[in-house]
Amino acid sequence: MPSALPDGEPVPDDGSLPASALAGSADRPLGFYLHVPYCATRCGYCDFNTYTATELRGSGGVLASRDNYADTLIDEIRLARKVLGDDPRPVRTVFVGGGTPTLLAAGDLVRMLAAIRDEFELAEDAEVTTEANPESVDPAYLSALREGGFNRVSFGMQSARQHVLKVLDRTHTPGRPEACVAEARAAGFDHVNLDLIYGTPGESDDDWRASLEAAIGAGPDHVSAYALIVEEGTQLARRIRRGEVPMTDDDVHADRYLIADSVFAEAGFDWYEVSNWATSEAGRCLHNELYWRGADWWGAGPGAHSHVGGVRWWNVKHPGAYAAALASGKSPGAGRELLSDEDRRVERILLELRLREGVPLSLLRAEGLSASRRALGEGLLEARPYEEGRAVLTLRGRLLADAVVRDLVD
Repeated sequence: MPSALPDGEPVPDDGSLPASALAGSADRPLGFYLHVPYCATRCGYCDFNTYTATELRGSGGVLASRDNYADTLIDEIRLARKVLGDDPRPVRTVFVGGGTPTLLAAGDLVRMLAAIRDEFELAEDAEVTTEANPESVDPAYLSALREGGFNRVSFGMQSARQHVLKVLDRTHTPGRPEACVAEARAAGFDHVNLDLIYGTPGESDDDWRASLEAAIGAGPDHVSAYALIVEEGTQLARRIRRGEVPMTDDDVHADRYLIADSVFAEAGFDWYEVSNWATSEAGRCLHNELYWRGADWWGAGPGAHSHVGGVRWWNVKHPGAYAAALASGKSPGAGRELLSDEDRRVERILLELRLREGVPLSLLRAEGLSASRRALGEGLLEARPYEEGRAVLTLRGRLLADAVVRDLVD
C-alpha cells in the first residue's frame, strides 16, 4: 500500500501561505504537477499513492469516482489561483502523473490543462507532459491529447522481456511501448520518454541489454532508467521475503547502470541527471528540473506534494477525503513545513549534485569541502569543473551518488 505521509504543522483551511513564500517569486519558474491516483491493477513493486477500483469501492463513494475526478482536481487549480493571489508568473511546466492518468478520458486531461491555462496562463514554450500506460492509449487518444495542448508523453516500458514484466506485475505486452512511441510521433509529439527499470529479480544482463536496445530502437528522445527499489509493504517485498523470487544486490545494480550508460552514449543519449538521458538539451524533462533545482510547483491531487518559496506541503492521500475537503471549500492539505536556510542549502546539494552541471562548491561548509577534495582524489568528482568551482560527478561518482552526497552535506 502507499507509504505514509510525513509529519508537519497544519495547513490553514484556506491554504494560505506566509508572505515570505511569494517574496521574489518572479525570479523562480512555476510548474504544476497533477496527480491521477487510479490504476487498473497494482504493480507488485509500487508504493505510490494509487488505487484500483476494488481498493476504492465502499471507501470513497461517489467522491472517489474517476468520472468526476477532473472536476475535483480543477477545483484545486482554482484554489491555487486564490492562494497565489496576483502572482503574475505563467506556468512553465505541467506534468500529469499517477497512477495511470490515461485511464481518464483524454478530454478530462485536456480540461485539467485548460483550467491551468485559464487561471494562470501557460508560458509560450511551456512543457506539458502526461504519463501513460502503453495499453491505455491508442492513436486517437494521443491525437486528442496533442490537439489539446500536450507536447510531451512518457510511457512506462520497464522491460522488453515478458518474464521480467511478469515479476513486476506489469500488464502491457512486450513491443507495445515501442509501438506507442511511433503512434505519439504520428500524433505530433516532438518529445517522448520511455521509463525503464533495472535489477528486477530474474533479469539477466542480456535481458537488460535487450530492453535498452528496444527502447532506443523505438526512437524516443528521452529515456529514464531507475534501479528497482523494493519497498516494504509491496507485493514484491512479500514475495522476496517468502523466497519466491531472489533479491538483486547493489553490485548487480551498478553493473546494469554501467551497461545502460554505455549503450545510451553509443546511441547519442547524454546523461543530464543520474537516472535520465536525452538526445539533446531540448529533450530534457524541464518539469523534473524544477524539482531538482528547488523551483516552485503546485502539486494538485490526493497525496501530491507542493513547494513554493521555501514552504512545502502535502495533500491528504485518499481520493474520497481529498474530494470531500474541496467540496467543503477547504484546502486538501494534510500538513506542511517551512524550510530553514539550512534545509534549503542541504536540499540544493542533495538534488543538484545529481545533475550534469553539478553543485557550486560555495554551498559546502568546511567539512563538506574536505570531503569534496577526498572525492576528487578518489575519482568521484570531475577535475575540470572542480577547478571552476563546481562539484560534478564522474561515472564512478554517479554509482556512489548517495554516499558522496552524505559526505558533502556535512
